[in-house]
Amino acid sequence: MPLILFNKPFQTMCQFSPHPTRKSLADHIDIPDIYPAGRLDADSEGLLLLTDDGKLQHAISHPDREHTKTYLVQVEGIPDNDALERLRAPLDLGDFVTRACVVKRVAEPDWLWPRNPPIRERANAPTSWLTITLSEGKNRQVRRMTGAVGYPTLRLVRIAIGPVSLESHPLWPGEWREISVKELGLG
Repeated sequence: MPLILFNKPFQTMCQFSPHPTRKSLADHIDIPDIYPAGRLDADSEGLLLLTDDGKLQHAISHPDREHTKTYLVQVEGIPDNDALERLRAPLDLGDFVTRACVVKRVAEPDWLWPRNPPIRERANAPTSWLTITLSEGKNRQVRRMTGAVGYPTLRLVRIAIGPVSLESHPLWPGEWREISVKELGLG
């Protein structure tokens, strides 16, 4: 039962079937019968777990399990304390209300790779970095949250799933390695 930790590159589709214009997981991982436990949008980067064990896949990705996922988020502008508090508290996004989460201002980590292509830069629009740790993961949730408080997401990198992080398990985009269920805190 392999459990694969993969650093999904920007614009890679979170599927093994071919895509007409973008790379897919099959372009990076040649292990039969594994599937992602959760997803990342094509325009998001970072940690993804894959396994061939359906029960483990469910244990990792089901929202009732409340496994935390931490995202490094580059936003346009510099959020004030009010915006950070709104992000931390349950936030009404129209079709659902988020759970409370942990949000911190951070400096860009020195281990972070450059994105290819780079994000758009505007001379008179500063950017800043946040970490957002969620115990849920709705479709495009982080992007919707930062947009709702007036600070659009420019770059989104999932840097941790539970106790496993890119700091503790350094991987460049497109790289993967096998980890144990124990490392994930599930066994």
